[in-house]
Amino acid sequence: MSWLTSINNGVAASPVGYWFRLDGSGHPRSRHGSKFLTEMRAGIITFFAMAYILAVNASIVSDSGGTCVCNSTNPEDPICAIDTDYLLCKNEVRRDLVTGTAAISSLATFFLGLLANMPVGISTGMGLNAYLAYDVVGFHGTGPVPYEVAMTAIFVEGLIFFGLTIFGLRQWLARAIPKSIKLATGAGIGLFLTLIGLTYSQGIGLVQGAVATPLVLAGCPESAMIDGVCPGSHKMRNPTLWLGIFAGGIFTVILTMFRFKGAIIAGILIVSIISWPRGTSVTVFPNTPVGDDDFDFFKRVVWFHPITKILAVQRWDIGEYGAQFGRALITFLYVDILDCTGTLYSMARFANLIDEHTQDFEGSATAYLVDSISISIGALFGTSPVTAFIESGAGISEGGKTGLTAMSAGVCFFISIFFAPIFASIPSWATGCVLILVGSMMMSAVVEINWRYMGDAVPAFLTITIMPFTYSIADGMIAGVCSYIIINTLVWAVETASGGRLKPSNKDLKDPWTWRIPGGLLPGWLTRLCKGKKDFWRPWPEDEADNQSVNDHELNSIGQHQTWAKPGEALPYVRTEIRSAGSKE
Repeated sequence: MSWLTSINNGVAASPVGYWFRLDGSGHPRSRHGSKFLTEMRAGIITFFAMAYILAVNASIVSDSGGTCVCNSTNPEDPICAIDTDYLLCKNEVRRDLVTGTAAISSLATFFLGLLANMPVGISTGMGLNAYLAYDVVGFHGTGPVPYEVAMTAIFVEGLIFFGLTIFGLRQWLARAIPKSIKLATGAGIGLFLTLIGLTYSQGIGLVQGAVATPLVLAGCPESAMIDGVCPGSHKMRNPTLWLGIFAGGIFTVILTMFRFKGAIIAGILIVSIISWPRGTSVTVFPNTPVGDDDFDFFKRVVWFHPITKILAVQRWDIGEYGAQFGRALITFLYVDILDCTGTLYSMARFANLIDEHTQDFEGSATAYLVDSISISIGALFGTSPVTAFIESGAGISEGGKTGLTAMSAGVCFFISIFFAPIFASIPSWATGCVLILVGSMMMSAVVEINWRYMGDAVPAFLTITIMPFTYSIADGMIAGVCSYIIINTLVWAVETASGGRLKPSNKDLKDPWTWRIPGGLLPGWLTRLCKGKKDFWRPWPEDEADNQSVNDHELNSIGQHQTWAKPGEALPYVRTEIRSAGSKE
């Protein structure tokens, strides 16, 4: 017997092994093939698959300016785009966000593994971070809601999600949204992220706004800009653009195609390492006051950066922002419910943790509760909402089956807190192609949309297109839901008035929809408690039948569709998810 086998057997025979149901622990529902060292390795792989979020999330959310105040007196720079003091403050916010993102990822992932025994990582979701930065708060605070009020909305959203989970309303909300809108939301967010990745602010700078047309080809060095516009003689001549395309884009795609674990973080690191030396045409540390400040922070390498500007900045006097506050809150809640539900179910199925009779997985309610509490804690850290990450499939494909995988990844996120100088110094052209790649993965949802019936197709199309064209996830969702209600209500009215003689073409192909949940709206535990069952946490046989119907519907209609290999097979890295990436994403 090797020493590795001895370690695995020793842990399996301990209380730790019994709690996590390791193979050989003696637990009646042990997870076949789960070994302690395999779980540790799977957790490390999960971390490397998710680590890109530390740089990407900090880079995106810091574009809002955080709590920095723009007091520009320069009429040519009303949003402080070149104001040195504001940019130095923004740098501090970005560093705070690296620490905050790592901290909440560590806490959420660790406790999801400990309490729910799920091999899934949690971090700030891609999509909602962009919605927060560019729609709710706006670039450099130019949006309708201050950063502090936005953090309040996220904090409240986590509490509402907690209540919805406790009382079973999460299932109803996930079901009430038409299938076509759910699928279109993921694809629309993918296009939204792609547009961000193509621009200068958080991307490779391939496109920019213009006077005559909404978008034009760019690719100029920023020093060659004339009144903020790229002249034709300098288009596509920015060296950072080509570095991002080839090293950050094509290289990452090739690694992904060959199923290289950590392909995304590998591409980011290569571009960053090339961009770190000073004095080159692609340096991220120019000889400016801001560049000098960035380089001084980068040289620390290992350093704990405390959160100073965005910690617990919630603002509760929201009266003048009531409508916008509500709009942001509903959007955060809607996307989180779909994202978390779909990702956790797909990961549980990939890890063979789904009960084939009930179509549920053990600890599902606990997993949702951990996610909801983490959203509120993350808001105190100044981050966008967190969600389960589809990148967890990388660790599951390596044999991760228990919460030890998540706990291992959580420890890695904790260690990353002390490398904030590295993650805060990753340039936008290193992460831009990541956003484009994530967007392309999320677009695969369009093949599942029912394009054969216009009552489903048109609302879905509006959802997809309006999100990037208005730079707003909420506007796209509102357009999709409202158009769905109007179109299908009018169709129903015409059919009713004509006595069923007039029917639209292909009506028989319409996606089924109902607001009813088999077995009732209240969750089983609450129904059993009301009926006086002492061990109300244990289901009755009839509850299992109800759960099977409900969860079958969720799996079929949820707005996320992933293609994963069976355990033991190679992992096809294809994903579609509702998030900022992430949470795919």
